[in-house]
Amino acid sequence: MDQTRRTLVTALGAALGACHGKVNQATPNGGIDLERLTRGFPAIAARALPGIFNLGVLSMRDDLVWCADNDRRFPLQSVFMAPLAAAALAEVDAGRLTLGERIHVTELDLSPPPSAINQAWPTPPNNHAMDIPAIDLIALAVQKGDSTAADVIMNRIGGPGAVTAWLRGKNINDMRIDRYERELGADIAGMESFRPAWKDEAAFLAARDTVAAPAREAAMNAFLADPRDTTTAPAALNFLDKLAGDELISPASTSLLLRLMTANATGLDRLKAGLPHGASLAHKTGASSTDLGFTAAVGDIGIVTLAGGHRVAVAAFLAGSTATQAQRDALFADSARLIVAAFH
Repeated sequence: MDQTRRTLVTALGAALGACHGKVNQATPNGGIDLERLTRGFPAIAARALPGIFNLGVLSMRDDLVWCADNDRRFPLQSVFMAPLAAAALAEVDAGRLTLGERIHVTELDLSPPPSAINQAWPTPPNNHAMDIPAIDLIALAVQKGDSTAADVIMNRIGGPGAVTAWLRGKNINDMRIDRYERELGADIAGMESFRPAWKDEAAFLAARDTVAAPAREAAMNAFLADPRDTTTAPAALNFLDKLAGDELISPASTSLLLRLMTANATGLDRLKAGLPHGASLAHKTGASSTDLGFTAAVGDIGIVTLAGGHRVAVAAFLAGSTATQAQRDALFADSARLIVAAFH
């Protein structure tokens, strides 16, 4: 990455003011039309009301950045599994972890659904265990949003604090990871601590619904006001840009993570649905469950590669939504269409 880009990305991580409007002037030979983004985004955001929708775009060809809001923090949800995977692969690069290392998992390591590991676990879960390779845990987290896989690999590399410390060491300063999924999943619904008997979706939702509706509503509101496990759009763009530029992990590890993100099996109706034929998306999605007609948080961040080879980092977040899933997904898909249309 050249010095101009380094200055830009450092500003994204440390001085959020860099993300309002034009960072550099548009090149005379084409690039992304920031004015078109400015004109087109408000109509999309208005459809999200009373929820809050945010979009950030970083064009890697012409070093232009645009964000609708550079200050507001949004819950990461499973989006955090992309930086978690990068932190785990950094441990591989350092020789402290191998992709083939088999990590012991017992029922006490299970976390809330979704999880393919949970689905393969016998019921009742007592006295069962699995030894799962680190690469499988990373792949399940990135490609399927597997909460148990994410928590197990995060525990192996030192926990949420270690991941956040790694991000700070890479000058990604406004993305923070504070809790395991087993903590966060219970907190958002005002539930007691997670237990293995809740490993299946039906059992987890049944346990959630024993919490009185006013208490669940208060818990969701508190979750949205909590700075833990959140990011700003500039910080998410900073992470993606550094990842694409081989600044976070080795080229081999970067290639592996981007392949996993490209094969992501979740959120196919969000950003990916708005891209034209020939474009690819290496991304990570996240979403809270919908409860009492309210979806606390939805996210999708990734690196778009257009047919001509132009790469664009995109970060989109929705908070406090009362919309249907189809309406929520359409906000992301239409944002991707707007970004594509903004290219000359």
